[in-house]
Amino acid sequence: MVTERDFGVYIFSCFSVLFYKLFIMKLIRTILGKILLVKNMSLPKKIILLLIVVGLGILTRQIITSSKASKITYETTTAKKGSLTVSISGSGTITSGNNTSLTTKTSGVVKKVYVTNGDTVTKGQKIADVTLDDYAKERQAAAWVAYLEATEATKQAIANKSTTDIDMWEAREAVLDAQEAYDDMIDDDTNPATHEAYTAGERMIIIKTLDEKRKIFTVTESKYLNADADITNANAKVAAALRDYQENSATIVAPSAGVISDLALAEGLVVNANSTTSSTSGATIISSQTVGKISDVGGQLVATVSLSEVDVLNVKANQKVVLTLDAYSDKTFTGKVLAVNTSGSVSSGVTSYPVTILLDSVSVDIYPNMAVNVDIITNVVTDAITVPTTAITTTNGVSTVQVRKDGENTIVQVEIGVANDSETVITSGLTEGDEVVTSIITAEEDSSSTNETSLFSGLSTRSNSSKSFGSSSQGGGGMGMPPGM
Repeated sequence: MVTERDFGVYIFSCFSVLFYKLFIMKLIRTILGKILLVKNMSLPKKIILLLIVVGLGILTRQIITSSKASKITYETTTAKKGSLTVSISGSGTITSGNNTSLTTKTSGVVKKVYVTNGDTVTKGQKIADVTLDDYAKERQAAAWVAYLEATEATKQAIANKSTTDIDMWEAREAVLDAQEAYDDMIDDDTNPATHEAYTAGERMIIIKTLDEKRKIFTVTESKYLNADADITNANAKVAAALRDYQENSATIVAPSAGVISDLALAEGLVVNANSTTSSTSGATIISSQTVGKISDVGGQLVATVSLSEVDVLNVKANQKVVLTLDAYSDKTFTGKVLAVNTSGSVSSGVTSYPVTILLDSVSVDIYPNMAVNVDIITNVVTDAITVPTTAITTTNGVSTVQVRKDGENTIVQVEIGVANDSETVITSGLTEGDEVVTSIITAEEDSSSTNETSLFSGLSTRSNSSKSFGSSSQGGGGMGMPPGM
């Protein structure tokens, strides 16, 4: 909206330029002419006076014409009704891919290969047989013993649960007996065993016995309740021991079902175990070597991203997620929030919270540790009036916009709702189709004519030829006359 001040500046600029053309320029030209016609003034003095007058004229013109009229234009948009999506952005990596590595710790010579690249295998299916060297045979035997011990530990954990169950019930009965003795003491002051009044010592023994039996019951009950966890832990150790045995075994098997690829095994090929020496214990550590991979086309992928303490408050399980990967810049993937780790972690004074995202099924190969960018959709508002956020001005909690109608701007107070990076929902104050000002552009407009008269135009060139400054045909040896003289 054009203010009174803007209009005043514009009028002043117009009159200033007009005054300059009609009076100042005419005055300066007259003075210059008078100086040139003075006969008794030396040439150096004329030059100095001319330079001073010309300089003042140029300075005056710059000062006056620097006040240019302000031309104000408005960028507007139409308040529209539609949907607005609010999302939180983050970046992270794929932490679980749809490929499983086929690994082995064995060393020796490949004796037989049972599959080839492109074959579909099942979990536990035989992949190849290896004729082990002596060191590999020792590791296989040790791994087998560890597996047997883990299996025995599982059986013992199951037996311990039964024993603990009996101990818990016995402890419960002991508590009931102690409670009965305590109740008898409270009901009757006579000790049924001595037929005399309870002594202080007898009373204390009954009280302490009840307390002890309750504690014993609590311990046995906890052992029973934890028995299932002990069994689960023992089973996990069995599974780990079995995997270690399989990796050290002369028979290489598939760790999962899927399509095998990148298989680097052939009959007669020598395979060597990767070994390192521990810097602390000096023991030799055997690590797995990858000899292929198994792809599960229907397998689900997991990504992990870290969010700030501000963003994580708006993220919840099952929210929709849109993902992009650098490896597939032309594709977009979808998923949902699986879990939010609210414990967080601190690094270099910055707190971040890991969010686990489960991807929907994909038709391309995605590997662990691939970079991923995500947009977690936290809110979707439908059938709402939205405007660009830049159109809203908020002061002391009051939000306003400028509505332009019939060439005039009107400030309208509005109530705002949710917003994303570019748009904001207007809950009241605007109607669909209102023209809203998004920005005001103030440009300087030159109010002077483009066909300006030269400062020296119209000056008389009548002077004594002996006092002239030289003609334009004299070249660069002297000071030429200004244009128009």
